[in-house]
Amino acid sequence: MNYLHYQLHVGANELIQISLDRQAYVRLLDDVNYGLYRKGARYRYYGGLAKQSPVTVRAPRPGRWHLVIDLGGFAGTVRASVRTIRG
Repeated sequence: MNYLHYQLHVGANELIQISLDRQAYVRLLDDVNYGLYRKGARYRYYGGLAKQSPVTVRAPRPGRWHLVIDLGGFAGTVRASVRTIRG
């Protein structure tokens, strides 16, 4: 599985802004669901297919999160930049 991974510490009232060079899947996962994602098991996430850039995702609570960006099994590569902003 080929994907970009960012480990983030998100504070209260912060948003995650992701800039992409092409359409890609953006998924925000907690520790448990990131482990399930890596194993290829069923998992829960926030986000989805980003057709335009930049895309903004809000974590449901402050803390540690994993941001995963992939092409959903399609060939190719994606480049991304990630930053947190005040919401």
